[in-house]
Amino acid sequence: MKKIVQTAGRNKLGEFAEQFAHFNDDVLFGENWNNQDIDVKTRCIITVVALMSSGITDSSLKYHLQNAKEHGVTQKEIAAIITHVAFYAGWPKGWAVFNLAKEVWKPSEGDLPYKDETMRAHANEMVFPIGAPNDAYAQYFSGKSFLAPISTNQVGIFNVTFEPGCRNNWHIHHAYKGGGQILICVAGRGYYQEEGKEAVEMKPGDCINIPAGVKHWHGAAPDSWFSHLAIEVPGENSSNEWLEPVSNAAYEKLQ
Repeated sequence: MKKIVQTAGRNKLGEFAEQFAHFNDDVLFGENWNNQDIDVKTRCIITVVALMSSGITDSSLKYHLQNAKEHGVTQKEIAAIITHVAFYAGWPKGWAVFNLAKEVWKPSEGDLPYKDETMRAHANEMVFPIGAPNDAYAQYFSGKSFLAPISTNQVGIFNVTFEPGCRNNWHIHHAYKGGGQILICVAGRGYYQEEGKEAVEMKPGDCINIPAGVKHWHGAAPDSWFSHLAIEVPGENSSNEWLEPVSNAAYEKLQ
């Protein structure tokens, strides 16, 4: 096992608190952290749990989260650890630690499972997954799209991702009562257009409410990936009617 060496005490405190720096660097880390009665990964987890339980959510906790990651604690493991401890130490503490853990375990573009460089960059901009190719509805899209179910209970919520230039056909959400759809852009840049109206540009945070019975389309800008949450508004006898594709001439006018 590689010996753990710590110099933070002397680096930050210097001559101001020599004894504290000695205990921190030479005893706490030099001796205790190098004790092999328990492995370093377990020691990292214990330290994170102790700091979280004490309500310490500053840079020291972030350091120990990074240390835990470096010693083999996975994203799934840290999520399970924080969730478990939150039941005993307090739910607000769990939220605070998750905010730090998301930064530490944020995937780099090279870790994302997409060959296309621009697709990896787009995926790294949002917290929702891109999902699988949207093969079931491919006939209603010009270009490639991807679908990731976020919620299928109570209200259907799906993250829909469009490659640059991709858009869906004109379509209508029908319902006897209620129904329709809500779109919330979460990454990239795209368009939404209702029949007879000018197209509306969509950027992250923009929200579009689509009543039942309105003919419309939505999709990516020619030079940008685009992702939005599609929220299905509950309604009676709801159905979708897919219509003609958006013509290239009409789409090119938006550039």
